[in-house]
Amino acid sequence: MPETLPQTKPLSSLVRLFIEHRFLLLFLFLLATLIAYPYTEHKGFGSYAFRILAGSVIALSVFAASFRHGLAAVAVLLAIPSAVEHVLHPNLAAGIFPLINLTLSFAFDVWIVVGIFRHVFANVRITSETIFGALCIYLLNGMSFASIYGLVAALQPGAFLLTPGVNTHTIPDRFDFIYYSFGMMTQLGAAGMTAVTDQARSISVIEVILGQLYLAVLISRLVGAYRLRSLETDS
Repeated sequence: MPETLPQTKPLSSLVRLFIEHRFLLLFLFLLATLIAYPYTEHKGFGSYAFRILAGSVIALSVFAASFRHGLAAVAVLLAIPSAVEHVLHPNLAAGIFPLINLTLSFAFDVWIVVGIFRHVFANVRITSETIFGALCIYLLNGMSFASIYGLVAALQPGAFLLTPGVNTHTIPDRFDFIYYSFGMMTQLGAAGMTAVTDQARSISVIEVILGQLYLAVLISRLVGAYRLRSLETDS
């Protein structure tokens, strides 16, 4: 019995560390996904490595947002179509089944964002982990709107126009929508990609407004509360 204690104690410490820094890990994996996307999406072994990374993000998202057993069950069910889209079939395709899968994947993104949002902004005690949770929401919002743009493009072919002189392809893929989404959310714009239909433009305006309100109101509030808590601790 005493011989097993040295083996189980480090394991429990590792699990505790993993639980306490779940938002930090999710933030790092989301950031790694954005960095690795253009290098590994369509290139042999790199594409399989990227799918493993995408599957890890989905698993971490479920873990980060599941603070209750009921929420975890719903998150796992919604994670299945998201895994099919990002891991088994990452490219956008026409047809009713890819369309349904894309819709369910978007529902999974919304569920994760809402779950993390409720935990982060209902927490009275502001910590660095709370800040990372808020940053995860920001990155997940950008990816969720990318799914919306993909859904709009599937329902309305030609909803987005890629400038021929700037792009090497004519039909937008998922990374194009991620690029466009974060360009709208940060108000930097997406050079070489334009929303053509009224529906695509309307959703773009909504994302711009939500992105700026999130940074100006919620993130600044959390950072201010965290700095105030740090000053109180020092004093």
